[in-house]
Amino acid sequence: IDPGFRTGCKVVCLDRQVNLVHNETIYPNPPQNQTALSVKKIITLVSAYKTEAIAIGNGTASRETEDFIRKYVRFENDIQVFVVNESGASIYSASKTARDEFPDYDVTVRGAVSIGRRLMDPLAELVKIDPKSIGVGQYQHDVDQQKLQNSLDEVVMSCVNAVGVEVNTASSHLLTYVSGLGPQLAQNIIDY
Repeated sequence: IDPGFRTGCKVVCLDRQVNLVHNETIYPNPPQNQTALSVKKIITLVSAYKTEAIAIGNGTASRETEDFIRKYVRFENDIQVFVVNESGASIYSASKTARDEFPDYDVTVRGAVSIGRRLMDPLAELVKIDPKSIGVGQYQHDVDQQKLQNSLDEVVMSCVNAVGVEVNTASSHLLTYVSGLGPQLAQNIIDY
């Protein structure tokens, strides 16, 4: 869930392979306060897509949306609710990578997908974002940006090659960090 007040909360459902299977908007917060309708929609989605966890972005209306879920929505099974750091999600949602992954969806849906994927596989999602857009500290802009990018790329390559990646859920962007895979071969694996 990408929370919001006036524009509503963008809700997406992702399958185990981090693919988008459904999206819609609910309005549980002011000014609309459509609490009953929002509860009904969330319960319907949880049941229809066999939801195991809910990720809520930590931006505007985060606390109110988390309170709404915990207070009003009762689930038959034990579904955990997490607040996820959404730093850089808006940058990702407008990026070429996001447009390539979701050409038929607007930036609001892409941002909500990024929030959900951060709960499922944070490293795989964060490598898609330019390091200076993540907002990791006040001094990140004081360092040479190319050195910062190279250093972060080395860390990601080290992690990916030492630990591995789940090929069924990895994006082509993440696969390019695997030794021996370039952009074209990574895309061919995704297409296959």
